[in-house]
Amino acid sequence: MDHFEKIYASKADEYHRMIAVEDVDGNLLPALEAITLLKGRRILDLGSGTGRLPLLLGGQPAILVALDLNYPMLAEQARQRQEVGGSWPLVNGDMRWLPLENGCFDVVIAGWAIGHLRGWFASHWKDQMGLIFEEMQRMVTPGGALIVLETMTTGSTQPAPPTEGLAEYYQWMETQWGFQRQVIPTDYQFADLEQAVAYTEFFFGPELAKTIRENKWVRLPEWTGVWGKSV
Repeated sequence: MDHFEKIYASKADEYHRMIAVEDVDGNLLPALEAITLLKGRRILDLGSGTGRLPLLLGGQPAILVALDLNYPMLAEQARQRQEVGGSWPLVNGDMRWLPLENGCFDVVIAGWAIGHLRGWFASHWKDQMGLIFEEMQRMVTPGGALIVLETMTTGSTQPAPPTEGLAEYYQWMETQWGFQRQVIPTDYQFADLEQAVAYTEFFFGPELAKTIRENKWVRLPEWTGVWGKSV
């Protein structure tokens, strides 16, 4: 179990506390809407975690299904769903083998999830990620859209893939699978410097915590890649 798997298994509440103050300027929803219509659509959110995208989308989708591999993350999403009076279904499952019928959705989104497989399956990541992209294509109806969101670094004033492995994956997604990329700022806004460190160090580690302190970042810069594809 790697660093992120441990967090998803045991620190779902801390994870949600962190992402709740992300995307302070509200850039994410317009970026998604620039790819495809969301209102009134049937949407499948893969790697849904604690509910970042379902909470962002609110009542826009006609149908929304949230799927995640980690039950503790879904349990936290259930709590968040209850707070907003939501009722979308939560599914505990693996993105590589979806327990759903063909063509059930107009939009399939995978947010900050597929990239983990680049490290988890270093020697055969294309095979494993390929299973996910094939499943995404199987799920979506003709005329629909696929969307992938991944990190383009946290704690830098300029966007870039944070590792060579992720850069390779991003290029492969574009050349092999035909996704087109846009990059947006999704900065975090904290109440003060100590909160910025307290909310992020468990996830990003001591090096970023040091950078936050050195730069006195109450607003932590972050960049997100948004890849879209029509089918």
